[in-house]
Amino acid sequence: MTERNVLGEELEPCGTDPVTGFYRDGCCSTGPEDRGSHTICAVVTAEFLNHQRRIGNDLATPMPQYGFPGLTPGDRWCVTAVNWARAYNDGVAAPVVLASTNEAVLRIVPLEVLQECAIDVPPDLSSLDA
Repeated sequence: MTERNVLGEELEPCGTDPVTGFYRDGCCSTGPEDRGSHTICAVVTAEFLNHQRRIGNDLATPMPQYGFPGLTPGDRWCVTAVNWARAYNDGVAAPVVLASTNEAVLRIVPLEVLQECAIDVPPDLSSLDA
């Protein structure tokens, strides 16, 4: 069965450089093993990465032992719904790629909130370094 995005369409890939997803398949696919609900395709910003580090979710530091290069602003990454929602509530939510965000997130984050933060990935990512 094909997973769907929050728009009701087939789930599109989120990112392959670095390869994202709970299953490291480039998509925000989910399943029973994914207890964190890595279902939101976010385009990370410096502000978001700093926030995540402050709450104990360091996404910027490379961890070669896990094949994790560390994220930099502009990277697309499947983030957990709860941590993204926490960033949203703190005013630093990362932009969301709706076509690549799994519909399973709607049990945790309302569509209206995701739409408020929706972005098309810009060709020039330098604006995300702020």
